[in-house]
Amino acid sequence: MLNGEANNATNMVKDLNKLTMPPETYEGLKNAITECYSALSKQLQQIARYSLENPNDLALETVTTIASRAEVQPSAMVRFAQTMGYDGFSTMQQVFRTRLMEGASSYRERIRNLKKVRSQQGIDADSVLHGFVDDGIASLEHMYDTISSDQITRAVKILADAEEIYLLAQGRAFPVAFYIGYALGRLDKKCRILDGVGGLLQQQARQASTRDAFIAVSFKPYTPSVADIVTSKNENGVPIISITDSPLSPLAMNSSLTFEVSENEDKAFRSLVAPVCLAQTIVVALGHKLAIGNGNGEGA
Repeated sequence: MLNGEANNATNMVKDLNKLTMPPETYEGLKNAITECYSALSKQLQQIARYSLENPNDLALETVTTIASRAEVQPSAMVRFAQTMGYDGFSTMQQVFRTRLMEGASSYRERIRNLKKVRSQQGIDADSVLHGFVDDGIASLEHMYDTISSDQITRAVKILADAEEIYLLAQGRAFPVAFYIGYALGRLDKKCRILDGVGGLLQQQARQASTRDAFIAVSFKPYTPSVADIVTSKNENGVPIISITDSPLSPLAMNSSLTFEVSENEDKAFRSLVAPVCLAQTIVVALGHKLAIGNGNGEGA
């Protein structure tokens, strides 16, 4: 029964031309999961989300432990691996282990060990400060390793070509959008922050056309109104740049370009260091391009 279900799921994915062979690298696997996500069953989607949000668990833990944390049966983990083209779970797990050995999360592992020591020493103001500093450095290091210059270049082109830039975020993500609005104003680039005052968020977003561009920011738990607007604007052909935390977020799946700023820590107060650094990078790069275009910089 297990093999039959796995074969059916694999055939369904392959029939949709989503997957042709088992990926050999973590980036390849992540892209494959993202591409075929909508074709997976709800249970396999649940495993897909857990796998991308907790890659270290997939590398280090047993299939039984992973299944328990993902709230599925171990047989479902095997079925997921086979759906992605592997002959079994251990073969897929090797991809996650290779990622870990290559040091993509080396700093995160170091600070996790430090936190264990601090937790034994108790919580005080100094440990809180060091905790946030460590998390911020880890986030910046991870972003440096995962975001490419090509992504920045593509984002700058979208924004430079836009008549007006619409900025969309709510909750803890709002400061990122607000900063971008402030910085774009310094560049004399026409922009609009959709703050939703008076419950008018949808009406504010409705004015954007295909000549404009959106920057949408949202992290788990994703704000439903932000996700709905991104989906609607994407269907209308408006270019959308999203800053989010997973390739499976509702923003990423409906954007022209997505920046992943992942946070593996489950805590009440999560750092905005990496998203704000990314926002500054995009705005400064855009400023250079606009200066060159206006003849105020050196040749392109």
